[in-house]
Amino acid sequence: MVDANDQPRVRRRAAGLGLGGLLGLLAALPVQAEPVFARLYKQQYGYTPSCNACHKDGGGTPVNRYGEQYREAGMTLAAFAAIEGLDGDGDGQPNGVEARARANPGATTSTPAQKGDWLDTASLIPREVQALFPGVKTWLPKDALLTEADRVRARGLGAELQPRDENTLYIPLVEQRPAGVALIVPAEHQGKTFFLLVAADRQLRLTSVTPLNTAQLPEAGQRPVYAGFRGLAAEQIPAGAGSDLDAAITRAVKKAATLLVVRLKNA
Repeated sequence: MVDANDQPRVRRRAAGLGLGGLLGLLAALPVQAEPVFARLYKQQYGYTPSCNACHKDGGGTPVNRYGEQYREAGMTLAAFAAIEGLDGDGDGQPNGVEARARANPGATTSTPAQKGDWLDTASLIPREVQALFPGVKTWLPKDALLTEADRVRARGLGAELQPRDENTLYIPLVEQRPAGVALIVPAEHQGKTFFLLVAADRQLRLTSVTPLNTAQLPEAGQRPVYAGFRGLAAEQIPAGAGSDLDAAITRAVKKAATLLVVRLKNA
C-alpha cells in the first residue's frame, strides 16, 4: 500500500519513466487534492476521511445515510456540527462522537472502540475496481479536482465538466509503475441514477465500461453499447446525442473519459 509519506517518492519514480499519458498525473495533480467534503471534514475534525465516510462503497457510489444527512444539512462546514447528534449508521454512537474518535460515522463496522481499517489506503479502493486489476497490492488513489483551465480544455473535447464531476481516480501500481486507471461515475436516465465503472490503460484507451448499482434502472445492466467503448482513446468517445438510455450511458462515459484526459494527459 502507498501511504502519504510514500506518495512523493512514487510520483518522482513514475515521472521519470517516460510512459506519457497516465504518468502525467503524478506530476499534474496536487499532492493533497481532496473533494470539498473531505476538505471540510478535515477542517472540522483534523484528519482526512476515506470516501467510505459518506459513500456506501467508495467514491462515486451512492451515498450512505451519513452522506444523506450531510447533504440534507446543507453540505457546508456548519453541516457537520448540525448532524453531530444524529446517528447516521445506526450503531448507537452519535456522528460527532465517532468522527472525533477517528471512527467512521457512516458504517456500522466502525465504532470508537473498534475503528477498523476505513482510513487505510486499501480501504479507499472499491472492490469492483480491485477486481479489474487482480493481484495488484499497491494503489495510488488521487482526487481529480477541476481547474478552470481543465474545464476550458474539456469544452474543446466536447464535454461540459462541472465541479460535481470531480472524482477519485484509482491507479494500480505494478513495480511502482501505473498499470492503468479506473473511476466510478454516475449516469442518469429518466430521473433515475445508476453508476458506471470506467477503466483505461496507460495510454488512456478504454479497456472496459461496467454498469454498477443498476437497481433503479435494471435495463442499464446489459447493453451492447458498453462493448463499443472498448479500445477507444479517451478523446474518441462521442458526445452522446439523444434522450435514450444508450445516449445517457455515452454521455456519462464521455465525461469520465474527458476527466481522464484533462487531468492525466499533457495538453
